[in-house]
Amino acid sequence: MGRGWVFLPRPIFPEALTLSAPVRDFKCHSMKRWIPFLKSTPTVAVVRLSGAIGASGRGALNDQSLAPLIEKAFAKGKPAAVALQINSPGGSPVQSSLIGARIRRLAEEKEVPVIAFVEDVAASGGYWLATAADEIYADRNSILGSIGVIYASFGAHELLSRHGVERRVHTAGKSKSMLDPFRPEKTEDIDRLKDLLEQTHENFIAHVKERRGAKLDDSIDLFTGDIWVGEKAVERGLIDGIGHLVPVLKERFGKDVKFRRYEARRPIWQRFGSSVATDALTAIEERAEFARFGL
Repeated sequence: MGRGWVFLPRPIFPEALTLSAPVRDFKCHSMKRWIPFLKSTPTVAVVRLSGAIGASGRGALNDQSLAPLIEKAFAKGKPAAVALQINSPGGSPVQSSLIGARIRRLAEEKEVPVIAFVEDVAASGGYWLATAADEIYADRNSILGSIGVIYASFGAHELLSRHGVERRVHTAGKSKSMLDPFRPEKTEDIDRLKDLLEQTHENFIAHVKERRGAKLDDSIDLFTGDIWVGEKAVERGLIDGIGHLVPVLKERFGKDVKFRRYEARRPIWQRFGSSVATDALTAIEERAEFARFGL
């Protein structure tokens, strides 16, 4: 028998069996979304809250500017948790309350745990924001607390008097010109102011007790406006532990956990024009707030 060549048909595989890596990854991701028993990589939404707290145009943090970011952090996908990255010396009690309330409402609606991580400082209103979380962690050197209320102003009546300037004010309502900085202080105005500060302070105390509950150290008064650093804040029950965002969350959700970050940024067109002077004043005020804590 003679020798000859044997020709075999070349197998043709379906295109689906030779998909490129990106396409395979996309299909895998899609399958994980729709097939319940395929476990997907957990994602944590990280919302950065850095700066003084004030009404729009008077602070880096306010409910109006943060609302879209916070809503998106809870709504996009199904995050395993929302992390708050906080660095704030405080500010407006109303804006602190509004931001904190929004975070709590969404956490309960979406059933998503919230974990706060403090950087340099979470004091006064900054600590109010931290208590919106279910757990609070901080660096060993972080400053926390300052659960109190402060009012500060200047008196310029003597300066005006020395320069022969007369202040003229006409009101309907005897308290309308309360604490006018161009007139000497009145005892009744100071008493009224103290009453207002006490009301706000009581609201702050009630909020902290509601959020921290039995974790708080009841052997000392935590509501004098005093501050604590790192480990001492843990001992007082103001925070839950010492830890940084990435290692804590990797330990909890696995080394492959993904982070989706959200931070308020102003449009470039708002950085020019008349807003420049306002921003400069806001920056000075914010710098003064941080300086109170040596920062």
